[in-house]
Amino acid sequence: MELAGKTALITGSGAIGGLGHATARALAAAGADLVITGTDPERGAQVVADLRAFGAPPTGTTVRFLTADLTDPAAVRRLAEDAGAVDILINNASVMTFGPTTDQDLTGYDAAFAVNVRAPYLLTALLAPKMAANGGGSVVNVSSTAASLGMPGMAVYGATKAALESLTRTWAAEFASSNVRVNTVAPGPMRTSKVVAAMGPDMGGMGLTTALRRTSDPTEVAHVVAFLASDRASYMTGAIVAADGGRTAI
Repeated sequence: MELAGKTALITGSGAIGGLGHATARALAAAGADLVITGTDPERGAQVVADLRAFGAPPTGTTVRFLTADLTDPAAVRRLAEDAGAVDILINNASVMTFGPTTDQDLTGYDAAFAVNVRAPYLLTALLAPKMAANGGGSVVNVSSTAASLGMPGMAVYGATKAALESLTRTWAAEFASSNVRVNTVAPGPMRTSKVVAAMGPDMGGMGLTTALRRTSDPTEVAHVVAFLASDRASYMTGAIVAADGGRTAI
């Protein structure tokens, strides 16, 4: 129970079957208290019930759901306040936009940058000092292979994730003296419930673009996130860790 006594805030964790849900399970299994977030209280309640039925949390471990619209800066600040002091921040919430650059509308563009870049920026700025005051902590950002590969139709999404990776390096430098580590996981094609619903079980053959020739289960990526959040990664900060089946290696 290496995370016993620690509290983790996981954004974008308020629905069954996503990376946020899988990450919450992994951190719960390690003993962390959880603050999960999303926009739908009903779906959030389902995640809370799942985590409690999962059986991983030991006696005394808590799971809370907070509703938060991460496109709204005021709501992001309320989330940071309501979450209280946390030891681990997982910036997982994300808006995915698809389509050629020439067809991208500004509403989608603004929403993607608001959730994927501005919300992590505000949460890190608000919570990292609290972590420092408590002796340190860990921030784990969730990026994508789209940050480093040119993928037609993913210009906006890829740009937001590239920005998050740049922030990771800067934050690592800024907060290192406060014992706050900042790292990023960059998943490849992953069978989240949302992506499978949109693209089908084979996800358009995306798994075949990886060295391992398959897509990942969200749990496989969640284990990498949990590792970076834990003291097992105590000498890691500023790292971009690919959990992509070798997609960026070939």
